[in-house]
Amino acid sequence: MKKLEDYVITIPDFPEPGIMFRDVTSILQDPDGFKLAIDELTDMVKDLDFDVVVGAESRGFIFGAPVAYNLGKAFILARKKGKLPRETVSAEYELEYGTAVVEMHKDSIKPGQKVVIIDDLIATGGTIEAIIKLVEQLGGEVVKLCFVMELAGLNGRERLKDYTVDSAIIYEGK
Repeated sequence: MKKLEDYVITIPDFPEPGIMFRDVTSILQDPDGFKLAIDELTDMVKDLDFDVVVGAESRGFIFGAPVAYNLGKAFILARKKGKLPRETVSAEYELEYGTAVVEMHKDSIKPGQKVVIIDDLIATGGTIEAIIKLVEQLGGEVVKLCFVMELAGLNGRERLKDYTVDSAIIYEGK
């Protein structure tokens, strides 16, 4: 039986020399790989007491929604600025070159709800840190952060050290 990392295609020197790009779409395009990813994420939280799954735009939607469905939980979107139609809360975070803003509907998390955040990749942790701020601003409690892949060399886990972090695949480099 193949392991999840066997479904990941690595592209050397993309988008620039020295970068080893880990392509999550190669997991998605294989039904066995996609099922394995969802099963591993579901296993990370199946025995955890929580109320909702928050998925980070956009690949967090792909992986988070099936986990929420499998466990009978609500699914909440964390989106880029300007994409949600109702009243929102927002948080700014840093990118490699500049900043970005993530938003959630103001009524998406109820005070006291326990939240799992799911995304495809943890690199520096900036996006997830911003989503955590939104969840907590709305009165939610983040109980776990789950990722398909982790680039350990970028130290995102250290940035999120106050939270439980779980990754299906950990790559030591960047």
